[in-house]
Amino acid sequence: MIARLRGIADSIEDGRCVMDVNGVGYLVFCSARTLGALPDKGITTLLIETQVREDAISLYGFATPTEREWFRLLTTVQGVGAKVALGILSALSPDQIIAAIATGDKAGLTRAPGVGPKLAIRILTELKEKAGNMPGGGAAPLPAFTAPRGHAADALSALTNLGYRRPEAEAVLARALDEYGQDAPLDVLIRAGLKALAK
Repeated sequence: MIARLRGIADSIEDGRCVMDVNGVGYLVFCSARTLGALPDKGITTLLIETQVREDAISLYGFATPTEREWFRLLTTVQGVGAKVALGILSALSPDQIIAAIATGDKAGLTRAPGVGPKLAIRILTELKEKAGNMPGGGAAPLPAFTAPRGHAADALSALTNLGYRRPEAEAVLARALDEYGQDAPLDVLIRAGLKALAK
């Protein structure tokens, strides 16, 4: 199984590129995010997920391990094939996917091509318990806050539901409230919390 390709990204098109590795061209399907990160010239590396079927061997390439892990998780959802998973990763960053799952943002997921309301609900339901185990946790605890109310309480609930420990979630939200104010919108607090927890 191919796990990584190192070579020159050639023939970059919508949704795919050809990786020239020592004169051999590998057709690799990628998200728009990964394709946008490829250099115009020089050697680059793509992490590869290989899928083998009776009629084809398909290669899917990723610029980061986090994106590859999300691809693997998304394709465990019934109705989410490789093409739809890449569409989701093209429309939303991993942090945005986590935020969408945390807040139940069905509309955010339907921005991705191939994701309708029913599939969005299935993704939210099936991945709610798994998203907390995805790459991005483990920040050192910061001074915690007490008796969260309003948006802070909702953001704390969202982060703990994703699997983060309450003391860590409280600490990063305390910093976010200091930075953005006590009346900060819920989505701003969640994004700030996820960003801090990912460090």
